[in-house]
Amino acid sequence: MVSQTDDTVVKVEDDATEKKDGCLRLLLRFICLYWKTFILLLWPLILLPLVIINNEKMYKCLYVVAIMAMYWVTESLPLPITGMIPIVLYPLMGILDTSHTCDAYINDTTIMFLGSLIIAVVIENSGLHMRVALLIIKLIGCSHRKLSLGLFYVTMFISMWISNTAATAMMIPIIETVLVELEAQGLGDMFVFDDTSINQSANHDERSKKPTRSTMVYYLSASYASSIGGIGTIVGSGVNLTLKGLYEERFSDGPGINFASWMFYSVPPMLIMGFFTWLWLQVMYMGLFRPKSEDARAINIGEEGEKVAKAVIDKRYRDLGPVTWYESIVGFLFLLVVLLWFFRKPGFVRGWPTYITDLPIKDSTAVVGIIILLFIIPSKLDFLRAFDKDPSKRPTKPSSALIDWKTIHQKMHWSLIFVLGGGFAIAIGSKDTGLSKMLGDKLGHLKNVDPLITLFIVCLFAEIVTELTANVAVANIIVPVLAEMCVSMKVHPLYMMLPVALCCSFSFHLPVGTPPNAIVSAAGHIRTKDFIIAGIGPSLITLIITCLSWSTWGVYVFDLHEFPSWAHTK
Repeated sequence: MVSQTDDTVVKVEDDATEKKDGCLRLLLRFICLYWKTFILLLWPLILLPLVIINNEKMYKCLYVVAIMAMYWVTESLPLPITGMIPIVLYPLMGILDTSHTCDAYINDTTIMFLGSLIIAVVIENSGLHMRVALLIIKLIGCSHRKLSLGLFYVTMFISMWISNTAATAMMIPIIETVLVELEAQGLGDMFVFDDTSINQSANHDERSKKPTRSTMVYYLSASYASSIGGIGTIVGSGVNLTLKGLYEERFSDGPGINFASWMFYSVPPMLIMGFFTWLWLQVMYMGLFRPKSEDARAINIGEEGEKVAKAVIDKRYRDLGPVTWYESIVGFLFLLVVLLWFFRKPGFVRGWPTYITDLPIKDSTAVVGIIILLFIIPSKLDFLRAFDKDPSKRPTKPSSALIDWKTIHQKMHWSLIFVLGGGFAIAIGSKDTGLSKMLGDKLGHLKNVDPLITLFIVCLFAEIVTELTANVAVANIIVPVLAEMCVSMKVHPLYMMLPVALCCSFSFHLPVGTPPNAIVSAAGHIRTKDFIIAGIGPSLITLIITCLSWSTWGVYVFDLHEFPSWAHTK
């Protein structure tokens, strides 16, 4: 028998163990809750030896860059707030004065970025993008394969001009309407439920439902297409404009990057990436090349199903009504700004600014000119009836302009200005303090490695890292380092910078990797493990096509055959 005293001892020991375990669990919970605060407070202290051991400007700059890199990767602070750190630390640490630091935040690239966002807001406000999307889908066809292909390429096209988030959000209602109508006609299920959810509450059923394999294709297509489409134009993604600003700031004597050459290079690989990504989804989830599979049978809706889908698209298009003056003039101004960007310096003919002035003109001039017109041109032609014989048709108040400041203020992503500006400030500080030269010297050993192998490795690294944090932040950290790597290796700076910037846009594996992934994850109830599996194909496709197209077609378009004289370290 165990005595009462022994029982008491055992009980006391158990209580002590519980308290000990409880304290450990509480400590772990505390760290999990406040880990970002620990990084905010401890990381600058950990880095202090950088400036204590060596008080040179370049090490002070490295101290600031290291702080910003950690804050950006972990998002311990909001990205735009981290972007403003140089405005405080650069002057106080003697790196750059306040005026030169602030100059990095408003420049040609930033203005072009703002201008492209405003034009995107106007297009979205007019509904023109929806009309174009529905019209293209009507022309392509409405079988599951044709419809998914049409939605994929429409989303890519729209994402070339507006943000990938807006493009995805716009396509989701179209996708849902078509799938719901097909389900209502008994032509396939949109969602299925886990067996464990039967006979349980409605809320639990909602949480437990998951998309069918064909439904997943539509939702994933919207997300993947918007990310891939963003590389098509220089204004398609904040990463593209980040690269442009960093490149032109670091190599100010170089020719820069113009709209025409970017589009001339990027559109062919974008279309190829899009097709193979769509093909991957068809093979994985719609039974392509497996005609007897369950997936293939599930999407065989026949002529009746195609008619149902076509009727849904036709109805959505009719609901838009006839083309309005608002849509027409917005479409015209959009085409005009694209032509002005493309023909500013096309390469095969004289650019339009040369007919007007000898001064250098950049893309921000064109976009700001169009924006001014947006605030002048009326959204309705009511003034034409000011003298109408019928008094009821005469306008009682002036028509509003195509856009107003209130709409811009509500829909603009102002915070990204500081993310871009922070990256440009890093580039300026690194160059002026000699940090760039030091990094170039340290990377000198890569001269003996084949550039194509190096390109593949850094592109792979960019795709992996961008799955975990914001793509613009990743570009701000990686691209300036690659600029110095190229100088060290004596290869054209764009050889590493541009393809890696493109790869920063390719986030396909996690719902948190990019806003489009998050949107389709919530709307389509797609689980993380499904994202991880589905993203394997797009990641490999974009990586391989980027490396191959850039080392061949890109080298030709941007004339990267030799190391330019203007890229030598100053």
